Formats: sequence, structure tokens, C-alpha cells
Amino acid sequence: MNQLDALKQFTTVVADTGDFRQLAQYKPQDATTNPSLILKAVQKADYAHLLQETVERHRKLALDEIIDRLLVRFGSEILQHVPGRVSTEVDARLSFDTEASVARAERIMALYRAEGVAPERILIKVAATWEGIQAAARLQQRGINTNLTLLFSFCQAVACGQAKVQLISPFVGRIYDWYKKSAGSAWDEAAQAGTNDPGVQSVRQIYQYYKHFGISTEVMGASFRNIGQILALAGCDLLTISPELMAQLQQSDAPVQRALDPAQAKSADIHPVQYDEAQFRWALNEDAMASEKLGEGIRTFGADAIKLERLIQSA
Repeated sequence: MNQLDALKQFTTVVADTGDFRQLAQYKPQDATTNPSLILKAVQKADYAHLLQETVERHRKLALDEIIDRLLVRFGSEILQHVPGRVSTEVDARLSFDTEASVARAERIMALYRAEGVAPERILIKVAATWEGIQAAARLQQRGINTNLTLLFSFCQAVACGQAKVQLISPFVGRIYDWYKKSAGSAWDEAAQAGTNDPGVQSVRQIYQYYKHFGISTEVMGASFRNIGQILALAGCDLLTISPELMAQLQQSDAPVQRALDPAQAKSADIHPVQYDEAQFRWALNEDAMASEKLGEGIRTFGADAIKLERLIQSA
């Protein structure tokens, strides 16, 4: 059994891509997208027609609605290749606007319904800012399942659990990147690998907290830099993995051991935590890594949304 198939015994494998033609060979359960992945996909010859067709059909609409229709077009195509769910992201430029995020999410869901897609197959991605988490709480109450992205800190995860969101995506690789850059020449790659990887440790802490207190929010590790990070989180509810790293797992038959276990988490000595808005903002402010990576991630996704708009305008 190759490592990818072995991993699937413990964890739901999710494809982290907009390139849906790659999905069949890896047989993931779900798929996730974001503005950067969609931007990358529409610039490939195989997918350029999706952009062109969407623009030609809806040219008279506002630019933001054309983008949502393009995202839904990709999501609908992806759902023909996976049996489970696809995550579609609300514009990152709305990350600090609860009302606008809710409205945009509801429009995306309406567009999926118009395509005949069942709501349980969609996760709406929202950045895990305070405003995004409040938007997600409201969407969940309206029967719209959410995926809270750009999650780098324990306080973000706790607030998401309080909001009863469907799923969170803690970003393993970006946490790793920050600590590696911060350490500079003092960074010891071997010593910081596997269970010592700071990104892995962040997800383990969140997973144990959720399982210990019976929080139903799903934990999906994301943003991996190497297969060592993935294997160190075997047993996590879900892991969203790029096609490149799925290929590496598929090519190896080394043994895979379960690393995260809900039974072990139940017996751990963990104390409950709760955050109101002021406490959340302070805890996030105190975490330099999380504050920096959250801001950087929102800026990057926002910049890619602008690039996508320019492609649409020139199509």
C-alpha cells in the first residue's frame, strides 16, 4: 500500500487545487480552492475556456458577480471529480466586513443551487478574522457550512469552535515558513522536523483541544511544504494536500503510523478557554506569527483577486 492510500485509513484526503483534471489519479474525497489557485488554473490552456465562457455569458454583470460565477463554475466542475465537498472562498477584501461576507456567501450558495448542486457539498471559505468568524456563525445558523481559512493561532481555533463552524484550515506550512525565516541561520531543519515542526505542533494542539472537549468542528491541516508535515498529522480529521505532494505520497510505500488519536486527546490534561472580541483581538495581537501571516495571507489573496479581475476585464 502506498503512503497516500495508507493515509486515507486515518484521515480524509482533500485535494488543494483548482486543476481538477489532476484529481482522478489521487481519488481525494473533497477539494479546496482559493483565489490564488483559481488564478493559476485559468492561466493554463486547459482551463482558459472556462474564464472566456463565463465572461462572455455574464459580461453585463458587475465584476464581483462575474468572479463569483467563475468560482462556482470551477467548483461545479471539481464536484464532478470528487464524491464529497468543494470549498469556495469569499473575496478576501471582505475579511473585515461581516455583513458583506454573509451577503457574498449567500450569493455564492444561490449560484450553486442554480447549478443543481446540493448545499451539503459546499463549504464557504472565510478568513478567520473576528469579523469572518462572526459571519461564519451566522451562515452556519442559516444552514450554510463554512471553512475558516488563514488560521494560524490557537485563539482563532477556539473562537471558531465557539462559533460552531463546520471546518477550520490551520496553515501548517506558513507557520513553518515564519519560524524558519525568524530563526535565520540558527534554524535546524532536522531538529524542527516531524512532531517538532511548529506548524505541526499548532495543529496537534488544536486537534487535541477540540477532541478533548467534544467540539464538532472539523480540523483540516493545510498549506504543507513536505510530506513529513503531512505524515506527522496522520489521523487529523482531514488534510488538504497539493497534487505535487500527493504524487510523492503515492510513490512511496514506507509505513504510515497514526499520529493523532481522539482517544488520547480525551485523556489529556487540557483546560477550557473562551474568548470574547476584546480577548480574541488581544490574544491574536500577542501572537506575532499569527498576526503577520493572517495579514499577509489576506493581502495575497486580495492581490490575486485583483489580478483575476484584470484577466476578466481583458477577456
